[in-house]
Amino acid sequence: MATRGTENASIMLRLGGLVALIALALAAATPAFGSEKHPTLLELEGEIMCPTCHTTLDQSNSLEARRIEAFISTRIRAGDRKSEIKAKLVAQFGTAILAAPPRKGFDLIVWWLPIAGVLTGALLLGVGAWRWSRVRAATAAAAVALDPDLERLLDEELARF
Repeated sequence: MATRGTENASIMLRLGGLVALIALALAAATPAFGSEKHPTLLELEGEIMCPTCHTTLDQSNSLEARRIEAFISTRIRAGDRKSEIKAKLVAQFGTAILAAPPRKGFDLIVWWLPIAGVLTGALLLGVGAWRWSRVRAATAAAAVALDPDLERLLDEELARF
């Protein structure tokens, strides 16, 4: 009966851990959903570039950056969504105003190219390691076979010790 109680406690502990993990995931996802409807200046400052100094607004002190921040603050007070604010900025300055390129069209290459590079590198490394191990096995097999005369001399030399 004691083992059944320990099993139940173990199951309850795992179930509690799973519920805590789900709650944590939902808590982390809630701000992401809320930020589209109710963006903040602080949030958008890291996603918008200054056209003058080519850094994000949170790192820039230029007059143009301050003007864009004022525009964003005005649009937030007007109730615009994050995507609407970004769309207005892109219409005025082009896609270069975005810190991260859009995930569509030709700009999608920027997102997939690093992944393709890492996968290609891993594939080349794997093929190289496989070929290297095959060459060493073939060399080891060739080195094992001795000439019969050499083997007889080796046996004579070893017999003296």
